[in-house]
Amino acid sequence: MTAEPMVWTREIPFIDPVAAAARLARLPGLAFLDSAMRHDTLGRVSVLAADPFARFRYRDGRATLDGRAVPGSPIAALRACLAPYRLAPRPDLPAIPGAIGYFAYDLGASLERVAAPARRAGLTDDIAFNLYDTLLAVDHGRGTCLLIATGFPEADGPARAARAQARLDAFADWLAAPSEPLPQWTGARLTWRSNFSRQTYEAAVEKVRDYIRAGDIYQANIAQRFAADLPPGFDPFAFYRRLRETNPATFGAYLDFDGLTVASSSPERFLKLEGRAVETRPIKGTVARDPDPARDAEIAAALQANPKERAENIMIVDLLRNDLSRVCEPGSVRVPTLCGLESYAGIHHLVSVVTGTLREGSDALDLIQKTFPGGSITGAPKLRAMDIITEIETDARELYCGAIGALGFDGSLDTSIAIRTVFMAKGQAVLQAGGGVTLLSEPGPEYEETLTKAARVFAAFEEEAP
Repeated sequence: MTAEPMVWTREIPFIDPVAAAARLARLPGLAFLDSAMRHDTLGRVSVLAADPFARFRYRDGRATLDGRAVPGSPIAALRACLAPYRLAPRPDLPAIPGAIGYFAYDLGASLERVAAPARRAGLTDDIAFNLYDTLLAVDHGRGTCLLIATGFPEADGPARAARAQARLDAFADWLAAPSEPLPQWTGARLTWRSNFSRQTYEAAVEKVRDYIRAGDIYQANIAQRFAADLPPGFDPFAFYRRLRETNPATFGAYLDFDGLTVASSSPERFLKLEGRAVETRPIKGTVARDPDPARDAEIAAALQANPKERAENIMIVDLLRNDLSRVCEPGSVRVPTLCGLESYAGIHHLVSVVTGTLREGSDALDLIQKTFPGGSITGAPKLRAMDIITEIETDARELYCGAIGALGFDGSLDTSIAIRTVFMAKGQAVLQAGGGVTLLSEPGPEYEETLTKAARVFAAFEEEAP
């Protein structure tokens, strides 16, 4: 007797992922993990899912699955909700269905002993993941589209197989259906409000330097929070399409969650787990690009040689090596790339790569618990830096500097750092931008760096499509 497959697949004619997202947006809970900037490894596959069969949320110390309370710590509760759907790895497939969503930065206060912010807008949960039984994997390298179904939440073999086939049929039909022309983006000139002025942000940089001189920390990441009211009829998906054009990134994302919409063009991977292989790719060191190729090359070379930027990057690499060592096999943590250059639409970055081997018996959620939030957007030492961030910023970061991505039912994990990210809820749009402050930081340039990082996202709101 032949055993039932763990997943069922169907190849369909190639469809552009934006067109696929537009067709699946008719369903609830659209999740689009978008490799808008093509890359042989980092930006090869885009993943789309919709119509989740369950919804996990954690807020105000309470975990729920479809509104029903789930006992335990936030990580234990999420693990318990994923446990019935565990699948064997399928390395031959570009992706596996699972949970897609985010861990908000403020989850860190539930995982570590750190201070709580004075103000919180309440626009995001601390954890929000939808559980999807079916997804579309768009392999840009091969030019293929593969539907993958699990048949969950059915547990009985024949019932699972029947549901999986029905879902493959339904998704194939939805994706093949004629679609109306997408509305053109015409721009939305918003009035952005920041929780910092230039003067107060520069004073915040000096305060961090005072903490460094006092021996409290070596570095802290301080961010501005920009908020604006959205006009009536604002189309978040049209905005995201414009964002991915003006600021394409390897770790783009568009999530539609219960009145919250997330549009992200993050260039930074937080954590990837495949089998027991762990990778994190911290960014530290940023400079604006120049349209003149010769000048742009000079700027990139100067960034790579800049002692302040290199020192900041290396400091965070050390922090992440320590974080990974908490959950990886002894002696397995390595740094295959130190201060490498990565270039995006408007920015050059210094990016390092840190790898390790997850300890036997640990899983993706252990990895999150021991390393969240990412060291590149907190500082060193991490916990003291987080307290200083909370003291200086005063507002909760919510999703900003958290993690967006997927927890596969096969135990895999791939997440980005939620930077260059807008979240929209209750008629508001929120965008944050920050930078790492060290003793060598100058207040004026640090303030300008936050504006450089935010500029391409602001432009996506304002620019009209050609």
